[in-house]
Formats: sequence, structure tokens, C-alpha cells
Amino acid sequence: MEKLRAFDTPTVCNALEIVDPGRRAVGFTTRPFVTAFPAMSPMVGYAKTAVIRARERPKADPAEVRAMRLRYYEYVAAPPAPSLVVIQDRDPEPGYGAFWGEVNTALHKGLGVLGCITSGSIRDLGLIATDFQLLAGSVAPSHAWVHVEDIDLEVEVHGMRVRPGDLLHADRHGAVVVPADALAEVLMAVDLCTRREAPLLAAARQSDFSIDRLKAAVAEADEIH
Repeated sequence: MEKLRAFDTPTVCNALEIVDPGRRAVGFTTRPFVTAFPAMSPMVGYAKTAVIRARERPKADPAEVRAMRLRYYEYVAAPPAPSLVVIQDRDPEPGYGAFWGEVNTALHKGLGVLGCITSGSIRDLGLIATDFQLLAGSVAPSHAWVHVEDIDLEVEVHGMRVRPGDLLHADRHGAVVVPADALAEVLMAVDLCTRREAPLLAAARQSDFSIDRLKAAVAEADEIH
């Protein structure tokens, strides 16, 4: 997993196309995010999933809402680790109220979470815990009635379906589900992608680059296996 963090998410997506061609059009986010720390290194961790709403007051009484929030934190703190929280905002207008800000980023970082991927919103941009990455659908000023509605279930965020325990790779580009039993194959495929791109990049960066040099570079790349 640490080796996988050395590569960006587009490279991991390229590698997955080689390892499992059937995943070429599934398993990754398909819409852009607001990113808290664009320059931050990629995250690799196991999914902890939840659903939130913020537009309307919770139907449960305050004691039940508080109990659900505490169950959520207990779930987040439990193995496996390292973890990434994936939260689907089920409001008709996702992001109406922000779940993530100064307090929640501090709490989650303290519990060992690497970051969050959410269709909801974030706030407190100048106060977010350092080195805690947030990929969010939007930025909003209020938390409104935001509350945890359910935990430990399959969710969908920006076109990516995630089950609890899925291994995720994420950075400023978005996120992708990585088959945990194929990590070694993915790393080998990353190496293959890198070697195949090398002749193309080397040719393109030469001062005398031309269509003929491009054709030669493509032929060279095609011979790399």
C-alpha cells in the first residue's frame, strides 16, 4: 500500500485497465471535487462508509441523533486501518450543510483517518486539520441540520460505488477502488505503464520532435511488455 502511494490516481487507473480491462469504465469517480490540499500526496486506505443529510431537521430525537453520531465515531475508530471515510450526502441538494470543518477533521485525524471523500460540502477552509485531505462536492458556510443517517453500508459518491472495507486510492484528481487482492499486479502494471510512456515523452520533449519521431516512439512503446 505504501508503494502505491508513490503514484497518482490517474496512473493507478491506467494500471487497473491492464490488470482488469472490465474495470476500464467503472470503479472511479466521474465528477470533479473541491480539494482541501491539492499538493498533498495520494491517500491509500480502507473505506469506512456513511450517509448524511442536512437540509431537514432529523426525525429522530436528539438523544438518538447523538447516539448515532457516537456509533459512527466508534465505527470509524475500529480496524481496518489506515482508513478513508466515504460519505454520501443524500439530500436532494447535496452539500446544503457541511459535515466537515475544523472540529470533524481534527476528530477524524485523531482517530487515525487519512481523509474523506464526500458528495457533501466542507467549510472552515483555513482551519482544517493539516495533512487531512478532503475531496468534497462543494464548499458551504453552514452545517445546517447535518447528521449521520446510517453507517457501514454501500454508498455512491460522484459515480463511484464503495463498499465498507474497499481499498481506495485518492488524490486531487478523484478516487478509485483498487482490488486488495491484486495489489502486486497493479504495481507491476504501473511499472509497465511508466515504461510504455517513457519513449513517447522522451521523443515529445526533443527540440526536433516530428510526426516521424512520434511514429517511431509509438512503435517502440508497442514493443514494451
